Amino acid sequence: MAILVVAGHDGKAVRANVANAVTAAGQMGSDVTVLVAGKDCGEAAKSAAAIAGVAKVIQAEDAAYANWLAEDIAPLVVKLAPNYSHVVMAADSLGKNVAPRVAALLDVGQVSEAIKVESPDTFVRPIYAGNAMATVQTADKIKVVTVRPTNFKAAAGGGSAAIEQIGGEGSKGLSSYVGAELSKSERPELTSAKIVISGGRGLASGENFKMLEKLADAMGAGLGASRAAVDAGYVPNDYQVGQTGKVVAPDLYIAIGISGAIQHLAGMKDSKTIVAINKDEEAPIFQVADYGIVGDLFQIVPELTAAVEKK
Repeated sequence: MAILVVAGHDGKAVRANVANAVTAAGQMGSDVTVLVAGKDCGEAAKSAAAIAGVAKVIQAEDAAYANWLAEDIAPLVVKLAPNYSHVVMAADSLGKNVAPRVAALLDVGQVSEAIKVESPDTFVRPIYAGNAMATVQTADKIKVVTVRPTNFKAAAGGGSAAIEQIGGEGSKGLSSYVGAELSKSERPELTSAKIVISGGRGLASGENFKMLEKLADAMGAGLGASRAAVDAGYVPNDYQVGQTGKVVAPDLYIAIGISGAIQHLAGMKDSKTIVAINKDEEAPIFQVADYGIVGDLFQIVPELTAAVEKK
């Protein structure tokens, strides 16, 4: 079966989660093609071609794709889709924006956030905030699937796929790019960080998040937050980990001042090692934590930071 993986990129390289999507696609079929659409995206196409398991890369050059407007990308994917049995995207902000439009235009159902491929037409996905798993089977001729990158090992490098260049479909005039306000940080991106430190309502203010920033910098960690902390205005939305935020599965996840609401657990419970710091010994977070510290975070975090910096 031929599989089309739609790749997000920054113009210079495809996103890290594309390698995870390629792994998932390889479990659906043996012939994996990656679509890289954009303006002057040759370097990104080369990075996709270097992913092991990729048979071909389609580089679609069009000024309309410069800012990845879903209303323009989706018709391109739909045009290519009849040549493939599956259209696969990572379940990130791009995938959640583009894939539903593709499925609607193809008049097929979408399998969202698959965490396991049982067979080419059968997938496992979480429901009820991750408290239950549903095995779903689709009879659609073209299967549109988004996959959780954290549940699939990233494909290795060393590939040498051929790159085919095609033209684009142009702008459909349904939307236009105005601008973007992006937060910049020296820290690792949340979904790819090996260590993630998250803070919750227990921090009491945005000013107190500076404690976590210091610890994160000392450990080379990504910095996250619970929805309660984001809603309270302590940190920006892109810090949010959970069902309605980012799903992470780092080697080490440290939850500080987070009670452990079901929505938050859905976004981090697959982490390899979970450490929780909370003054409430009955907090739900301790039910999933491998290590727990019951105490005052305002005393524990500075001590932990000092110990890390000393080491």
